[in-house]
Amino acid sequence: MAADNAGVTNPAIATTGLHKVYGRTVALESLDMRVEPGEVFGFLGPNGAGKTTAVKLLLGLTRPTGGSGMVLGRPLGDLATRRRVGYLPELFRYQAWLTAREVLALHASLAGIHPAGRGPEMDRVLHLVGLDGRGDDRTGGFSKGMQQRLGLAAALLGDPALVILDEPTSALDPVGRDDVRAIIREAQARGSAVLLNSHLLGEVERLCDRVAIVHRGRVVAAGALTDLLGQAAVRLRVTDLGALPLDAFGEVEDDGEGWLVVRGLAEDRVPDLVAAIVAGGGRVHAVDPGRRSLEDLFLDLVRAPEAVA
Repeated sequence: MAADNAGVTNPAIATTGLHKVYGRTVALESLDMRVEPGEVFGFLGPNGAGKTTAVKLLLGLTRPTGGSGMVLGRPLGDLATRRRVGYLPELFRYQAWLTAREVLALHASLAGIHPAGRGPEMDRVLHLVGLDGRGDDRTGGFSKGMQQRLGLAAALLGDPALVILDEPTSALDPVGRDDVRAIIREAQARGSAVLLNSHLLGEVERLCDRVAIVHRGRVVAAGALTDLLGQAAVRLRVTDLGALPLDAFGEVEDDGEGWLVVRGLAEDRVPDLVAAIVAGGGRVHAVDPGRRSLEDLFLDLVRAPEAVA
């Protein structure tokens, strides 16, 4: 990874006021975003929010109308930098007459991998995505899930410094999605930054260190999930509570619908809370130890009056 000076590492992605207009259509209003090296970053938004335009700008497939951006320490569109970026588009098809190994050989060439190292590297990524023994099969006989795995293998050739994945689990079953989670974590462990665009918000919540939610071409929320989603709010349905003091466990309130809500309680202290209620003569009928989900936050932001005005 490049550095500005000793001890200072460039971000994988940094944009300021990135703007794109097609004729009278504003595709991207003003994108401010920063992705650090080695992190998995969720890039979220409803259809038409500007995500695809942003990815095209980051990959140098189109030029910005305004603003600025850097990828791996170089300006957008830098040719040498493109070879250090792996990309899995949402919609792709390989020529049916090509074998999986031929597809990977083309991508290895584009990535600048030395010819002597291409064979072992293709074997590595085929194994990584679960396509051992299928390298000489023609892609025309691949299922959608196998096509998706092959696309992921192509994106991971050469251990790119940045991997951009657009809906990487869209064609996969639950086992396949779990495999992809493991693959993304391995890429992160090998030093790659991963920009993940997915409508499966549960997947994002499991994988990402930080997220940005974009709507109408602007980032409307960004940060670590723990900061965006807040502290856990444990909900309990309790009777016969009486005047039992529970303030030692956190901020306590009655939600008016028969549930007791305790905020700021660590997950490992939930059993202590239940034990204290029972010891004080209370009866616990149900416990919901959850917190606000990423989907809840997403819907609140994109459906807010100011967002749809």
